[in-house]
Amino acid sequence: MTAFNLPPQGLMSLLLVGGAWLAAGAAIGTLYFLALRWNVRIFATGRPVVLAVALQFARFAAMAGLLTFVALEFGALPLLAATGGVLMARTMFLRWGAPP
Repeated sequence: MTAFNLPPQGLMSLLLVGGAWLAAGAAIGTLYFLALRWNVRIFATGRPVVLAVALQFARFAAMAGLLTFVALEFGALPLLAATGGVLMARTMFLRWGAPP
C-alpha cells in the first residue's frame, strides 16, 4: 500500500490550485449556461432556427474544447476541479431559474 504524505506547504498549494481550477470551471460553466439561456430565448421567440442551432453547436464545441484543453495541458486533477466548477454553475443556474 502506498502512503500519501504531503508536507503542509504541498497540501496548501494543492488546495489553492484546486480552488483556482474550481473557480475557472465555474466561470466556464457560467458562460455556458448564459449562452444556453440566450439559446432558449432564440428558440422561444421564433427567431431563425439556423441561429439557434449554430449557437448550440458553438456552446458544445466551446465546452468540449476548453475541458479537453485543461485535460491535455494540465492533467486529471485540474479537469476534475474545473468540471466540479461547471456543475456548481449548473446548480446555481437551476436554482436561479426555478420559481420561488
